[in-house]
Amino acid sequence: MIVTEKLSKRFGDNWAVRDLSLSVPRGQVFGFLGPNGAGKTTTVRLLNGILEPTEGTARVMALDPALSGSDIRLRTGVLTENPSLYEALTARENLRFFGEVYGVGQMLLESRIDELLQRFGLLERADEKTGAYSRGMKQRLAIARALLHEPDILFLDEPTAGLDPAAARAVVDMVQGLSRDQGHTIFMCTHNLVEAERLCDLVGVIHRGRLRALGSPADLARQLWHNLTLEIDLHGPPSDTVRNSILNVRGVEDLRIDEHLAIVQVSDADVTPVVVREVVSAGGQVYAVRTREHGLEDVYFALEHEEVDAGQEGSVNA
Repeated sequence: MIVTEKLSKRFGDNWAVRDLSLSVPRGQVFGFLGPNGAGKTTTVRLLNGILEPTEGTARVMALDPALSGSDIRLRTGVLTENPSLYEALTARENLRFFGEVYGVGQMLLESRIDELLQRFGLLERADEKTGAYSRGMKQRLAIARALLHEPDILFLDEPTAGLDPAAARAVVDMVQGLSRDQGHTIFMCTHNLVEAERLCDLVGVIHRGRLRALGSPADLARQLWHNLTLEIDLHGPPSDTVRNSILNVRGVEDLRIDEHLAIVQVSDADVTPVVVREVVSAGGQVYAVRTREHGLEDVYFALEHEEVDAGQEGSVNA
C-alpha cells in the first residue's frame, strides 16, 4: 500500500528525511513516532505529492507521488494537527464544501454527510456554526471530512493533540473502528506512545530524519531485550542471604532492590521457578511474582538513550 526506498528530502543543507525505507501493508495501522521536527510531517507531504523528494522513491497505492500527487490525494484522506475548518460555516456546510472539492456526486454527498455526522455523534448539532464547537467536536468533524470521499488511506497527524482525555478517547475509538471494522489503511503520526501501542499493528521510530526502528511493538521489544524482568514482591526488604541466593542462580543477569521489591533480570522464563525456590529456601517470604513486559514506551526511550550514548545513527528492524 505504501512503500518507500531511501526516500530523502533536503531543505538547504538540512536533511528533513534521510534514507527512509519502509512498507505499510493494506489494512494496517502504522504509527510514525518521533519528537517534533523529526521528519514525520515532511514524510506525509512526500507521500501525498505535496513535496518532491531530493533522493529515493515512494509508491502509494502503486503510484509515484512525485508524478501522480493529485491522483493520490483524491484517494487519501488527511487530518492535520489543527482541524482547519471554516468556522463561519455549519458542520453540514463544511462537509458539503469539501465534498464538492473532492468531486463527490451531489446525491451521494448528501447521504455521506448524514452518515458521517451520525457516525461521529454530530448529527444533532450539524446545523450549528463550527466556531461554537469544542476542540473534540472539531476534531471529529475533521475526521469525518477526511473520510467523505471514502479514501483508501487515511493520514492522521497528531489526531488527539490538545484534546481532553474524554475527547481523546473518543477519537482513538474512532480510529480503531476505522481499521478494525472498515479495513482502512491508516498512517498515524504521533508522539503519544500509549495511543500508538493500543492502535498500531506496525510502528516506525524516526529521529532527526532517519528511521531508527521498524516493526510491531512486541517484535521491537524482543530485539532490544533478550531477557525477562521478574518483579518479586517480598515481605519486607530482602536480607543479604536472599540477595545472594538470587545472584547465585544460573541465568540471573541483574538484581535491583526497591524496598520490598526484588527486580531480577533473567535470561529466559525457565529461570523464574528456580529463582523463586531459592528465595524461599533462603528464608524470603514471597507475596507475588510478576513478569514485566517491555512496552512501546520502553522501546522508544531505549532507542532515544541509545542515540545519545552512541552519538550516531543506527537502526532496529523487524
